[in-house]
Amino acid sequence: MYGLNEARKAIGVDELVIYDADFDRATLMAKLGEIVVARAGGDLRIGIARDIASAADGASFVLNSIRVGGIAARARDERIAIERGYPGQETTGPGGLAMALRTIPVILQQAKIVEQYSPQAWFINFTNPAGLITQVLADETAVNVVGICDTPTELFHRIALALDAPAADIQCEYIGLNHLGWVKSVRLRGQDVMARILANDTILRSLYSTDLFDPVLIRNLGLIPTEYLFFYYARSRALENQRTAGATRGEEIVHMNEALFSELGADLQSRKPERALETYENYLKQRSGSYMKLEANAGSAFATTPDIQENPFASATGYHRIALEVMQALTSPTPRRVVVNVRNQGAIEDLRPDDVVEVPCLVSRAGLAPQTAGALPDAVKGLVLATKAYERTAIQAALDGSMERAQTALLLYPPVGEWEPAEKLLQALIEGDPEYLGYLRKPIAVS
Repeated sequence: MYGLNEARKAIGVDELVIYDADFDRATLMAKLGEIVVARAGGDLRIGIARDIASAADGASFVLNSIRVGGIAARARDERIAIERGYPGQETTGPGGLAMALRTIPVILQQAKIVEQYSPQAWFINFTNPAGLITQVLADETAVNVVGICDTPTELFHRIALALDAPAADIQCEYIGLNHLGWVKSVRLRGQDVMARILANDTILRSLYSTDLFDPVLIRNLGLIPTEYLFFYYARSRALENQRTAGATRGEEIVHMNEALFSELGADLQSRKPERALETYENYLKQRSGSYMKLEANAGSAFATTPDIQENPFASATGYHRIALEVMQALTSPTPRRVVVNVRNQGAIEDLRPDDVVEVPCLVSRAGLAPQTAGALPDAVKGLVLATKAYERTAIQAALDGSMERAQTALLLYPPVGEWEPAEKLLQALIEGDPEYLGYLRKPIAVS
């Protein structure tokens, strides 16, 4: 809401209409948005809809960020994964599959409504796992979908900071899938500085919010991994630290959210708008500042309050920044280079044209033009191809309602990769959430 108000004239947006399955929460957030707009001196109108059709009707953009089952479902998935010997994470590993299987039937229903009421709209997908969800929307619906994630741009920003250079002077070549991507090269004012970065341990350690990767690992890859590769390259460490902490990130966020909405409600009820805004800013600082701390370090990050001074609304990176950049580009005749999740169309040589990938695109009102990313480096090719096969199989499992296909997806997926454990994982996930995962069926035995 802050970002849309700030860029309202550039995008040509007059009104934001919010829909949430929890109407009271939507009302609360709309009130908070009105405070943000008033403080910024803007005139963005904020409305609330009781159904998706009313929210989507006539929209230029549909911003979709849903969490089927709520944050409690994430926490439960992560706990089930840890109990069975896998790191608990919402978009990778067992938790990522559960989130996808829970989300696909719901998001397809929502997309069909958007098709009917706003066929011209750009459907900007924030919903995780973003690449997989963008893939099913591209395959199974007619919405004009583009998937976004702030992970690549956050890494680009940190590279610029490490080189003490303006972000505009840095160009990063990037390749991969959502939450499975790498920087292939870095140019500073046209000069290739990748070797300089790879040779400097201090620079390499500064590229992440916490100590994720051994610089020797990065040097031997010859690529700079995004932070989610931690759950592939350091699975044992992530699991051990989660067990030591006795908590998962999802469980931490459950506590953060409960405190947030309790305090926000009290602030707004007592007519203290500035205090409500301060409450929300502090929440964002705590949530951002504790990110990946629990998984990468022994001990709970939740026990400490991160010392972050930056105004989260004015941050140079984040979901609102990448969303605004994409929306501004889609309304401009001048193309902008942005990393998004789109159909491959030959950008990555080793993948199918219709595979959704995460690559730099030239984005303008003419649409999305993926830029040539070349072949997958040998060091990551197998991992990317296996993960894409997992995504495709997971989508088919959801469409068919097939537990066996879901089990096959986990077999193909490098973080699991075993048949019998995959079955036990799925059974536990389904038993934990019969409402949203109970549609997965075993085949009827034929005598």
